[in-house]
Amino acid sequence: MAGDSRATTNAATVLRTVLEHGPVARGGIARLCGLSPAAVSRQTTALLRGGLLRELPGPATGVGRPRIPLDLHTGAVGGPVAAGLHIGVPSSTFSLVDLRGRLLARRAFPHEGRAPAGLSAVICAELGRFLAESGSGRPLLGVGAALGGWIRPDEGTVVHHPVLGWRQKPLGAELSAALGLPVRVDNHARAVARAEILFGRPEARGSLVHLFIGNVVDAAFGIGGTVHQGPGSAAGDVAHLPVPGSAAPCACGRTGCLQATASDTALGAEAVRRGIVPDPSVTLLVDAAATGDPRADRLLRERARAVGRAAALLLDVFNPAIMVVTELSSVLDEGYLEEIRTAATALSHVCDDPGRIVVPHAGPAVLPEAAATVLLSRVFDDPGRSNERARSHPSV
Repeated sequence: MAGDSRATTNAATVLRTVLEHGPVARGGIARLCGLSPAAVSRQTTALLRGGLLRELPGPATGVGRPRIPLDLHTGAVGGPVAAGLHIGVPSSTFSLVDLRGRLLARRAFPHEGRAPAGLSAVICAELGRFLAESGSGRPLLGVGAALGGWIRPDEGTVVHHPVLGWRQKPLGAELSAALGLPVRVDNHARAVARAEILFGRPEARGSLVHLFIGNVVDAAFGIGGTVHQGPGSAAGDVAHLPVPGSAAPCACGRTGCLQATASDTALGAEAVRRGIVPDPSVTLLVDAAATGDPRADRLLRERARAVGRAAALLLDVFNPAIMVVTELSSVLDEGYLEEIRTAATALSHVCDDPGRIVVPHAGPAVLPEAAATVLLSRVFDDPGRSNERARSHPSV
């Protein structure tokens, strides 16, 4: 058992080293990660055989034995991919992502008022169609699914999704049975945090806090490349974090909670109340601001400042190297990010550097990438086991 554990750790170390530094020759991998040349040789041979690595054509020049560079296998022929499923409230998003987190295909699926009780079955069917139509013969490693609320990844269970009303829902088992594929499920705030650690800015591997603002608001904290889950995987519930200066009434009976102040649900309702848009849609509100509606711009800036004040509290508690904020308007327009930064640094006692507050590296592709990363993070943690499962399932 100890030998198996050591081999798994070594394989993960080699794969992550190539992710960070590739293309790189075997000797370079050994120097970078601290493993012996023999251990690197064993692991690269297995990873090449499993299809996660590939040798690049044209060996590097040099004296002695040719140094053939290795890289992740992201080639259009034979390069494995992961499917992503992000389940939102108004719609879901399907995606295909390669080993470097690059988005290869995506499709939105509006829920169109479907009842939550039967929604997962419809999503399964539509995702199956997407995979069949988007296929290119590449090995499919499995499906990563991300959504809001309290999720237990090890069980694939949605403990509670407050907006969809799902409780103790075995979503992972449902998806796996319907699709015939390995499936991993996690909270979308943790999924984005994992994507930042794997594919984003180097600072994220040291420490990060991620604040997700959507119909559900969540947060995630990572340190040393590991995302914290807490007992029962319940970490990250910031719905009732008090927002300084907010008097918005919350269903919990208090005022000023982050969910009631800054969620997409609250923002959409306020936009309709002010007569800015006909339907409670943040996308419509963002579009209105982009076309020059000053009322829409003003409301989005109000929300950005509220998000910044909430971010300041998290910055003071965790003091991370980097804080990532996923909020639609700031992802699309840096002006709203500046509002968040200004409000956060004005209130924070530990952060006076606005550059530490950023949007996700993937920009508008953040959710399709993050969903697939729920599966890809397991691949990078345990490459051998992931490939064994993938080889028993069809390509796309």
